[in-house]
Amino acid sequence: MDTRTLGMTGAVIALLLAWSCLYTVKETDRALLREFGEIRNPDLAPGLGAKLPWQDVIRFDGRVQVMDTRPTEYLTNENKILVVDAFVIFRIVDNQQFYTATKGGNLAIAQELLVQRVIEGLKNKVSQRTLVDVVSGKRDEMMAELTADVGKSAKPEFGVDVLDIRVKKVDYPESAVGAVFDRMRTEREREAREHRAEGKEEAEKIRAEAEKQRTVLMAEAFREAQRLRGQGDARAAEVAAAAFGKDPEFYNFWRSMQAYRETFTGPENVMVIQPDNPFFKQMR
Repeated sequence: MDTRTLGMTGAVIALLLAWSCLYTVKETDRALLREFGEIRNPDLAPGLGAKLPWQDVIRFDGRVQVMDTRPTEYLTNENKILVVDAFVIFRIVDNQQFYTATKGGNLAIAQELLVQRVIEGLKNKVSQRTLVDVVSGKRDEMMAELTADVGKSAKPEFGVDVLDIRVKKVDYPESAVGAVFDRMRTEREREAREHRAEGKEEAEKIRAEAEKQRTVLMAEAFREAQRLRGQGDARAAEVAAAAFGKDPEFYNFWRSMQAYRETFTGPENVMVIQPDNPFFKQMR
């Protein structure tokens, strides 16, 4: 082998050695340095760096990760089954712990571990709440508590920071949809019957009160009418007595005419009495 060939071979080997001693870490990545399976540097800085040929660099995606959980059935404190589908937002913050917990930095393993924690946490949270609380009433509060609880254990155990856990969808199981609708229909019908009964009862109360007031008003009006009629009759009697007292003969004549008018109202009226009866005094 000539000198030129040896020189070219040496240059190639030198380039290969130099290449194996250099590495780069992107700004969006996280990396650690490993030597013979042991971690020598758990947090490599971004940029170009140097290492020994037998050392290797393990890189992880350092960006925020979004992971969907699988729809799972949960039981509320009312023994109602709900299917909850959620998602988790997290990122790697501890390279060494993440590498150790996920068997070499396997992101799929990390996601499965987080899914299990979220499902367990949701099971506990949902079991403490009613259906209304889970669907709308206190869902934000529940998810905030779940994020804090999962985050406390995920960071020291898996090396990830759980930023948020949110519910995508809450639904009934397909097998229970028909029963739920039937129960809702039954409850609405029961409420309608109760409202109608309450309305009927209230109407009866109003009607009875109105009848009571009408009776009272009629009684008061009748009493007032009788009082006024009595006063009128008394006044009429006083006026008549005063008027007729001035001419007794005219009064006797007028009273006789009134008696004749009331007695002989038609040709069929007949009286059989003595001719000298005082009743016919004025007639005679």
